[in-house]
Amino acid sequence: MGTKIQLQTSKGDITIELDDAKAPASAANFVEYVKAGHYDGTVFHRVIPGFMIQGGGFEPGMKQKPTRAPIQNESANGLTNDHYTIAMARTSAPHSASSQFFINATDNGFLNKAQSQDGWGYAVFGKVTAGTEVVDAIEKVKTGRSGMHGDVPVEDVLIQRATVLG
Repeated sequence: MGTKIQLQTSKGDITIELDDAKAPASAANFVEYVKAGHYDGTVFHRVIPGFMIQGGGFEPGMKQKPTRAPIQNESANGLTNDHYTIAMARTSAPHSASSQFFINATDNGFLNKAQSQDGWGYAVFGKVTAGTEVVDAIEKVKTGRSGMHGDVPVEDVLIQRATVLG
């Protein structure tokens, strides 16, 4: 059993269980951001139906939040990008993950280290244990463009509060 996190969103609550054993750096990083209140008042800023919902880096209006230093990519931990797992978002640089995360809306095997084009993939660090219907609801929201950003929900989907449950 790993650390449990609750995301209270404008669409309902999502409970995530982190895999502290297999993804210690990613899980600890996520917990630090939760405890610091970083995710409170942020939005799911990138939503792609049949793929994933991404959050953790922007306030309403697509205002980017400052982050701590990036962490090492733990994609070789044996966890896979399956439906309802949570993984670290990053740029094309393998070790660039900081606060942003995504929840897989389907099985995304091509994001796993073994199948990835860049040889790194995306590090899974937990899974949704309650609130999958909330993930499904967020995945279905209408999206559009906001400045340089695509796939942005037309109406903000807020993470009102993130808390460590234990």
